[in-house]
Order: sequence, then C-alpha cells, then structure tokens
Amino acid sequence: MLKLGGNIDPLTQAGEYGDALFTITADPFLPKSIRNRFALLTEDSLDAPGYGVQLVTNNGGKDDEAPRPNVRIYRLPVHFNYLRPGDIVFIDNKRHFLRTLFRRESRHNSILLTEQCNHYCLMCSQPPKKTDDSYLLRRTSELIKMIPTDTRSIGFTGGEPTLYGEALIELIRQAKLQLPNTSIGLLTNGRRFGNKDFAARFAEVDHPDCMLGIPIYSDDPVRHDYVVQARGAFDETMRGILNLKRYGQKVEIRIVIHKQTINRIVNTCEFICRNLLFVDHVALMGLEITGFTRPNLDLLWIDPYEYRDALSEAMHVLNSYGMNASVYNHQLCVVNRDVERNYRKSISDWKNEYLEKCAPCTRKGECGGFFSSSKMYKHSAYITPFV
Repeated sequence: MLKLGGNIDPLTQAGEYGDALFTITADPFLPKSIRNRFALLTEDSLDAPGYGVQLVTNNGGKDDEAPRPNVRIYRLPVHFNYLRPGDIVFIDNKRHFLRTLFRRESRHNSILLTEQCNHYCLMCSQPPKKTDDSYLLRRTSELIKMIPTDTRSIGFTGGEPTLYGEALIELIRQAKLQLPNTSIGLLTNGRRFGNKDFAARFAEVDHPDCMLGIPIYSDDPVRHDYVVQARGAFDETMRGILNLKRYGQKVEIRIVIHKQTINRIVNTCEFICRNLLFVDHVALMGLEITGFTRPNLDLLWIDPYEYRDALSEAMHVLNSYGMNASVYNHQLCVVNRDVERNYRKSISDWKNEYLEKCAPCTRKGECGGFFSSSKMYKHSAYITPFV
C-alpha cells in the first residue's frame, strides 16, 4: 500500500510559507521563469534556486541547518519513494506535510472533493465529517489546471460531491474545457439529481465522457435506506437516476455485497434489468474493510466464498438481459468460473496487495488481489492459489 500523505522533514529555514501545489520534476535546469511551479526531486540538495521546493530522497544525509533565503528543502521519508516526475503534490509548508494528489503513471487517480455527506452508510470507507472542507473543491480546481491533457481518466469522490450544488457543475465544466480527452468518474448517491432542474443544469455541461457511479443496495426501499442510514433515500436516488438518463447522462449502478445486501442480490439485479435497463453499467463489488465497516463488521461480513453461487446467479440475470456488468473487488479463487467473463481487476493500485500464500499462484496477474485494509483485517478463509 502506498502512503499518499505524511510529514516531511524540513532541512532549511526559509521563512513563512503557506501551502501550494507543485508538479514533480527531476530537471534542475528548467527555465527560471517557470521553476516556482515545480518541486525539484533530487537525491541530495542542489544549488538550483527558484524552484517552489526541493525534495531530497537521501535519507542518510545531514541536515542543512544554515538559513538559505527563498529556498525550501525537505527530506522525503522512504514511503514517498514512489514519487516520479509528472506527479502532482500538495505541500503544507506550515505543517511540513505532503499529500500526493495525482500520479502520472497511475490509472487510479481519485480526487476527494468533500468528506461531508447526507448518507451515513454502514460500510462507508470515508466516514463523513460536518466540517467546512470546501478548500478541497478549490484545490481540485487548481489541480485540474496542472493535470496533463493526455490523462485518460480521473475520479471525483466524497463524501457526497453534489452537496456543492452549482459549484460541482462548474468543476465538471472546467474539467471538460481543460481536460477534453479525459474521462471523469463521479461517485454520488444520486439524490440531488432527483431535482429535475439540477439534473438538467448538470447535463447542460455536455461532458463527452462523464460516468456517475450511483449505489442501489436493494430492490427493497426499506433495506436500501437502512444500509445508507437515510430515510427516503431510495426514492430520491431512483428519481435521480431517471432524471440523469432522461438528459442523456451516463450512469453506473454500484452494489456493495455484504450481509445486508446479499439476500436480495438476485432480486436487486432483476429489478435493475426490468426497470433500469437503460443504465450504462452495473458493478457488483466486494466489501472494503475500512471506515465504518470495521465497527459494523458483525452486521456486514460474509465470506465471498459463501455467496459465490448467489453472485453467479446475479451475474447470469444481468448477462441474460444484455447488461454491461462487472464484478469488482474479489479474488479469482473465491468466485465461480462462470463469472470470470465479467471479472475485473478494480482495486486502486495504491491500496492493492496480495497475501504471501498468493506468491505461487499461476493466475496472480489476472487476480484483483486485496484491499490493503482487508488483507490486514479480514479476508476470505478460502484463499487458494491456482497451481
């Protein structure tokens, strides 16, 4: 698992600075007129003035205690050794803190827009907070200006991004203008789109490739509302999906499989096929053991091996209706062979790992592996390498 945020060690005292975004470079000879936008990544500190910051990877070097005006140099801990030129980082110079926001070589760049939410899902991996974190949206707006235009895809997540209202629509419009070739994945509970006017204004952006990932946890409204801990959520979500498709938007339905959703997983897929056949994708997803899932584990955990036949039946329903459907966040050895046509390696690379017992597996390259949190905390008892 990659650590995306953490403290960095200041090697110089260079006055008071706030926070800023920087693109990583290893070139000490960039034109001086643009250096302030870059973080120079080197093994040892260099006499290369003008860069926004220097990041030194030599963890055995000595601290440079002498004041150096207008030069900020930090030593990176070893867990940031994955940083490469083209990556984009946020540096809080007051707290001496670095967070990686974009990795040039990754296909899994997911950008947190807010931690506020109007759901309180039993298995939420990003527990909601009631603090004003609108700085995340402003920072994302700056980040979009820095992301390379040949980036294939990025994701926006929360919390619930639609709580920003018109500001979210403006962000999608900005992404369309500045990243015209980049597909957008927006995770949302869909409820705000139950307002037809809001759905229409979102559609007016006319983004060429924006997929909204919306959860439906049961065909039973009471069960869905219980999982998300919000009364009336099912009805609002359904109206949101209908409005989005009315205006030609791409919609993916996501179902996280756990003890509270497995009993009606087949019924839920039948409901989707009969009532929402026009959605663009359906994803049946394994449980991530983090956030609220841990304290609610007794309510949620069921071994994927134990529901493998129900998963097969659910996928058979989706396939028989011609739905574009996928299985996410599972290991190959705990699903039936008939679902492999829909199986995807989906876990983000920065939090994807394998067990030691997986080392000899002949299909490891095809397998999605484990969430790092699940590997450490809870996983199937039936993991068996293919040999």
